Amino acid sequence: MAEPTTGARLRVTQVKSTISHIGRNRATVRALGLHGIGSSVEIPDNAATRGMVRQVRFLVTVEEVGGAPATRGAAVTEETSK
Repeated sequence: MAEPTTGARLRVTQVKSTISHIGRNRATVRALGLHGIGSSVEIPDNAATRGMVRQVRFLVTVEEVGGAPATRGAAVTEETSK
């Protein structure tokens, strides 16, 4: 998998409450900088933050902002005639 550009960022928005979820999920949401439903933060797009978002994906929404658009799974191939 290709490394994202250095300017790539993710906008994470909390859409569900952490009430009645395990403490580990509550702590991850707080560590992302979210303070309640509707709060949004922009975080760097790297493996660590993507892992945190993956752990609480049912509580948040994610958008890619800034940098080049992601090309994961859309590799450009150049056809050559033989």
